[in-house]
Formats: sequence, C-alpha cells, structure tokens
Amino acid sequence: MDRYVAIGEASEALGVSITTLRRWEVEGKLIPERTAGRQRRYDLAKLKPEWFHAAQEDRKTIAYARVSSHDQKDDLERQKQVLELYCAKQGWTFEVIADLGSGMNYNKKGLKRLLDEIIEGRVGRLVIAHKDRLLRFGAELVFAICEAKDVEVLIINKGVDTNSRSDASPAQQGTDAEEDLAKDVLEIITVFSARLYGSRSRKNQKLLDGVKQAVEAASC
Repeated sequence: MDRYVAIGEASEALGVSITTLRRWEVEGKLIPERTAGRQRRYDLAKLKPEWFHAAQEDRKTIAYARVSSHDQKDDLERQKQVLELYCAKQGWTFEVIADLGSGMNYNKKGLKRLLDEIIEGRVGRLVIAHKDRLLRFGAELVFAICEAKDVEVLIINKGVDTNSRSDASPAQQGTDAEEDLAKDVLEIITVFSARLYGSRSRKNQKLLDGVKQAVEAASC
C-alpha cells in the first residue's frame, strides 16, 4: 500500500468527498503535501495509521537498561530488576534489552536492536529507568522517532539517574551519576585526542591532556 496518495484515494480512505477535502485545505484543517508538479499528496500513515501499524495491544513493551562499564554489572542487574518489577506491576507482557557501553556510543547492539524494532512498528511501549540510560546525548531524537511511530515512552525516574545504587545515600547517588558522566566525557576526549594527535600539534596534545587529567581528577 502506497503511503502517499492522490486526492481521490484520500477521499475514499476517509469516506468524504473530494470537495470536502479541498474545503478542509482552504480552512487549514487538513493540508496535503505537494509534489514537484504541485499535485496534492495525502499521507495515509497519518490519516489512517491503523493501516500501517499493528494495533497497540499487538505490539511489544520493551524495557531498556544500560550501564557504561563492566565494573557496573551489578548496577545493570539492579536496573533490570527495577524495570521488570515496574512492568510486572502494570500487568504488561514485556522483554528487557540490556546494553553495556557508554551513553555516547550509538552503535551498541541492544540500542540498534531497539531502534530496529521501533522503526519496524513492533513496539508499542518503551520503558526506561532514566533518560540518560538510553543515551547521554541524543535521547530526544529517539523520543521523536517513538512519537512518529506512536510508541509510548515511560521514564520511571525523572530525577536522579537510577544507575546510581538504590541503597546508596543521596550524596553517593549523585557521586555515582557524576562518575558515569565523567566516563562519557573522557570517551569524547579520547576520540578527539586520536584525531588531533594525528595532526602532530603539541599545543592540541597538551590542551587535551590537561582537560583529560582534570576530568579524571574530578571523578576520583
């Protein structure tokens, strides 16, 4: 089925006359897109989304968990338990996708699988413990994809990053979150270092080494 159709097919799909569609356009209620030849094209995925997506109840609930490094495996297990308990309490059938890798890494196996599932229209709900568990930067882009695919996004904790130990004090939780952020910042610095070292610039090397040392000191 073609997603973009001419006015006649749009009229039939919506059960209204072509005249009505033209009136709605004039009134600003339904504005079609235009081809290079200025012909009207209507997006059926927006007008009749049920034709293009599985029903909400037929799509998956996926809980996504992530930590940055191998020494946080215990934290990953705790995060998964929080997600599992939350989903179970809601009575949802769900699956958990877990990643072990930096929040700056967009090529993680679990994240790529999650995005593939969303884009293919197989996900109806995404549950995460904290926004930064998805990506350190760029989570809003994933949320935009979810919105376009009619995927409900639930963030359990919108405050302190729940990658911090649940049994830790508020001060310790804050420290854990800062250490996690520091690791991601160090990864950015490492990438830029590799590129700038290739230019054999002593000034660039000295600058990046200084920043790296400062970040490492702050995370201790």
